[in-house]
Amino acid sequence: MLKISALEALRAFVECGSVSQAAARLGRTQPQVGRLLAGLEQSLGFALFTRERQRLSLTPEGRRFYQQAERVLAGHDGLAQLAGQIRGGQRDSHLRILTAPQMANALLGEALAEMARRAPDFTASIDTRVRLDAEAVVGQEHFDLGVTVPPLQHPGLRVEPLCEVEAVVVMRRDHPLAARRQVELPALVEHDLIATHARSLLRQRLEQHCRQAGLMPRYRFEAANGVVVCQMAAQGLGLALADPFVALSAAAPQLVMRRFRPAVPLPYGLFYPAWQARSETAQVFAGLVSEVAQRQAEQLMRRLRRG
Repeated sequence: MLKISALEALRAFVECGSVSQAAARLGRTQPQVGRLLAGLEQSLGFALFTRERQRLSLTPEGRRFYQQAERVLAGHDGLAQLAGQIRGGQRDSHLRILTAPQMANALLGEALAEMARRAPDFTASIDTRVRLDAEAVVGQEHFDLGVTVPPLQHPGLRVEPLCEVEAVVVMRRDHPLAARRQVELPALVEHDLIATHARSLLRQRLEQHCRQAGLMPRYRFEAANGVVVCQMAAQGLGLALADPFVALSAAAPQLVMRRFRPAVPLPYGLFYPAWQARSETAQVFAGLVSEVAQRQAEQLMRRLRRG
C-alpha cells in the first residue's frame, strides 16, 4: 500500500524542484525525504526519477504517475479540511467545483462573489479541466458539483441542463468576413481554418455539416485548447468555429464573433456525483450559477443577433 507521506514527499519534490527544498517544506531532513522517494519508487516497481549529476528529475512514467497522485492528495487534503470543520462544529459550507476553464471565467466568478456575500463562512476550491471525460471524473475526481458542455453521460453522474449557446465563427477584426452579420458554411470553407482537436464537439459537428454539404474544410492550423484557437484567429491566422464563452475568455482585443449557419447548439450542464447527497450549500450555489448562466447566454445571443 502506498503511503500518503511518500506521495506528499513526491508532491513537495515536484513543486519545489529539489529534495533539499522539499525537505524544508515538509519539516523533515533531506535523508528522510530521500528515503521516502526511494521507497515509493521501489514499491511501484518502475523508475520515477532519472539521476544526473546528483540531481533528480521525473521520468515520463514519473510524470504520469504524479498527475494521478496529485488527485489522490487533493482528495486527502479535502478530507483533512472536512475533519477540521467537523471538529470545529462548522456546517458543510465548502464546495469542490470541477469545471472547464472558460466557465470559471465567464460564470463562476459572479456566482462565487454572490455566494460569498450571502454566506461569510463559504469556501470553495475550483479545479479546471480542459477536457472532462466521464470515466475519469467518476473514477478519479473529488468534487461536489461541476460545469461542462455535455455529453457527459455516466450512471455515476447526475447531469442537469444549465444554459445553451451557439457556436460562433471567430476571426480577426479586419478579416473580409467580419463585415457580415453571420457566416454560412460555404463561405467558411473558402478560407484557412484553425481547428480544435479531432475529438472535440465543434470539429465533429463542423465536419458532419461539411460531409452533408459535400464540402471540404481547409484546416491550416490545429490546437487542442479552444482559447489558443481563438487567440490564433485574433492574430489573423485563419477562421475558427468556437464556443462563445471560450472566445470571451480568450481576452483578445482584435477578435470578433459572428453567428454561424447552420447553427451548432452548445448546451451547458451542471453535474453532480450520484454517490453522495447534495448539500444545502451546493443547492444554493447551483441556483446562483444557473441564474448567471442563463442571463449571460441570453445577453450573448442578443449581441450576436445584432451583429
